[in-house]
Amino acid sequence: MGALAWLVLLLLLLEAKGDSGDGTDPEEVVAVLQESISLSLETPPDEEFENVIWSSHIRLATVVPGKKGNPAAITVINPRYQGRVSFLGPSYSLQISNLSWEDAGPYHAQINLRTSQSSTMQRYNLRVYQRLLEPRVTVNFKISGKDACNISLTCSMEKAGMDVTYSWISSGDSIDIAHEGPVLSTSWRPGEDPLSYTCMASNPVSNVSSHRIHAGLFCADPGFPSEKASSTFCLLAKGLLLLLLLVILAVGLWVVWVQKRCQTPKVKKLKRNRMKLRKKGKPGPSLA
Repeated sequence: MGALAWLVLLLLLLEAKGDSGDGTDPEEVVAVLQESISLSLETPPDEEFENVIWSSHIRLATVVPGKKGNPAAITVINPRYQGRVSFLGPSYSLQISNLSWEDAGPYHAQINLRTSQSSTMQRYNLRVYQRLLEPRVTVNFKISGKDACNISLTCSMEKAGMDVTYSWISSGDSIDIAHEGPVLSTSWRPGEDPLSYTCMASNPVSNVSSHRIHAGLFCADPGFPSEKASSTFCLLAKGLLLLLLLVILAVGLWVVWVQKRCQTPKVKKLKRNRMKLRKKGKPGPSLA
């Protein structure tokens, strides 16, 4: 009899554990920052509730259904959820509005049933993500000695949060090629048809893409700057500057020579007049 009693007790404990839902994996729920989410509660049919206890890291709220059509008595215990939670009938699913990063984490609802004098447990794991904005693309390029342009494209995003994945789509000759990861390395040579590249960023709640990048625009494509073109331009600018300085110097010397040439006859005339006046015994004019 003792062994049979222990066996019955063990079966009852196992049944109670199964009813509580402790052995089930939590339901994964994905939500958007500053938006709303509902944690749906499934209840046994034809059962009356004693109460529903919602908890996160600590007890969140208690819901006691009203009798004979009266509204339920709701007590929000955690002040962080005050004014942001509601309970949707008839199962009293939990709805949270204006989600924050702190709202992410485990949740569970304990349903105490009046009819069967038992309880069930449902568990959730809430993950909160932010909607992504357009990613930023940084371009680095270098011209090698063989006129090849080596390009590195880096895709990034500020305040992206977790679980963000990056990929690249390169298109050319009507062929789309995918590259995984935030960094893409490629090369281009003058005369080749430049490929275009688009960065794709995604997380569980959004999927965005960058503007299209053309590799040839950053290399030696005619009409666009390159290292070789920059060197040629620098040499040409230096030559023009030196020529301009020589012209200015020549003009200055010519002006000085002209001024001296214009002053020489005047000085000679003054000297002749002074000599004539000396011969007559009169003081001569000053050369100044």
